[in-house]
Amino acid sequence: MTNRLESWFKQLLQYRFRWIGGGIGLSLAGLPVFALSSSVGVDGIDALRLHQAPFNLTGRKIAIGQVEIGRPSQFGLDKVAFESLPMSVGGLFFRDTQPTANELVDYHATNVASVMISQDKRLTGVAPGASLYSAAVGPLPGQTGQPEECLASQHVALQNGGDVRAMNFSFGESLGRDSRRHPSLDGNSLLTQCIDWSERVHDVLYVIAGNQGSGGIPIPTDNFNGVNVAYSTRVDGRFVKLDFANMGSEPTFSPFRATGPESNVGARRSISLVAPGNFIEMINPDGTVSTSSGTSFAAPHVAATVALLQELGDRQLRAGSPNWSTDSRRPMVMKAVLLNSADKLQDQGDGRRLGMTRTLLDERNRTWLESDAYRDPKIPLHAEMGTGHLNAFRAYQQLNPGQWGPESLMPAIGWNYGAIESVTPPTNLPRREPADFFHDYVFEQPLQADSFISATLAWERLVVLKDHNENGLYDLDETFEDRGLNNMDLYLMEAEATDSSEHVWSSISDADSVEHIFTKIPETGRYKLRVVYRQQVNDELLQHYALAWWSVPVN
Repeated sequence: MTNRLESWFKQLLQYRFRWIGGGIGLSLAGLPVFALSSSVGVDGIDALRLHQAPFNLTGRKIAIGQVEIGRPSQFGLDKVAFESLPMSVGGLFFRDTQPTANELVDYHATNVASVMISQDKRLTGVAPGASLYSAAVGPLPGQTGQPEECLASQHVALQNGGDVRAMNFSFGESLGRDSRRHPSLDGNSLLTQCIDWSERVHDVLYVIAGNQGSGGIPIPTDNFNGVNVAYSTRVDGRFVKLDFANMGSEPTFSPFRATGPESNVGARRSISLVAPGNFIEMINPDGTVSTSSGTSFAAPHVAATVALLQELGDRQLRAGSPNWSTDSRRPMVMKAVLLNSADKLQDQGDGRRLGMTRTLLDERNRTWLESDAYRDPKIPLHAEMGTGHLNAFRAYQQLNPGQWGPESLMPAIGWNYGAIESVTPPTNLPRREPADFFHDYVFEQPLQADSFISATLAWERLVVLKDHNENGLYDLDETFEDRGLNNMDLYLMEAEATDSSEHVWSSISDADSVEHIFTKIPETGRYKLRVVYRQQVNDELLQHYALAWWSVPVN
């Protein structure tokens, strides 16, 4: 094994390093398969298992999107395109128009697309059966910026009859190019507001490469409604550790208007989830293979996993399965399912760690149990891990039991999309908790002492379009308005408890659009989850939310 590695690295040194947006890329045509197969397989996100019987999930008839500086190649349109390129793209665009032949064909965009939809037998993508719509915004300074990126995002979201389930962003904008007088990561750049608006209006989950750090392309990682992705590296062949390069942007440079490290304003953290991103082998426009690292290549693992889950949901709907509705298509349901099913601590074989398949380590080799997110109920997300490492198969297990509302006893694993109605006007003051403002989800079976429970609550910030011409679409001269984020809390309680103060554990952040509980059940007994509508901020009467849970019943 040592000799093989030495030989491989000698060959590696003969190739030229180059930046291609998401990290350092090297041409590896002719070398053995190295990473895409492992990142999609059991050592990565375990999606290849879902491609096989009895699951047979490849993303068939599911549309997903991509916005980049450039675009993938297409045979018959571009001279560089390989005739047998193992990817079928549903549509290519330049912003909101048809692309010009041979223009804006990009290695980075094609690499990212191959992670999602490659049908190559050696380098199979996460969702090879999905249909990808990809728009290029163009790289020209002074002619391309956040308005054009928003326009391209809207155009892709409207494809497939307006039915695009997830959108991948493996690029971003620097604070130095933001037009605001004092730009910061406060969620109110035009592109960030556009994403939060489009997520809600177009029902599409935006998956963003997590590029905060010491200078680079952090916009739109300060979004509320999407999923931001950090990237993992391999230890002994498995993706189990945060890569040291995560906090630096790709490529690294210091924006001239940045006064310090780039991070979200206030206590809100940016990373939602971790996915493989180190030395991922991908397909180029001309059919050759290259390897690169970065959050750019972690994000498409997540976006394409949505396609697998959506195929499952649509299959259940067609079959008329009980406890299923079109709520399975909601982006907040996808967000709650992906975050709640993430790996944190490897199960010891007794199921008490929820069947998790890996222990994820942060950059200092610490586990989730050593983090402030585990100890502090006001901190729902780990600063580097989010809720943990993407596991596509566990996400399938999280979604498959179906939807269960508070009106009935619920199984050990499941999800729901619900709404709580407000009867009082917005106020900046904390208010009491009348019965109208919470929902109780009671477990049907007692839960096992010393087992873990995971529960995730997700809801949307309200951003509206200032639609001057009232055409229902974003136009280049238009802007958005942030109407605010209502405050919700999540409690784990004994089933008979009536007051939230009697909780076993809680997630009570006043800054995030996610609450997350991961804690041990103290003693065997009956329990429930309580969703509390703590404070109304915007003017919507109904506060919709998605809830996902995973627990261990008494054996």
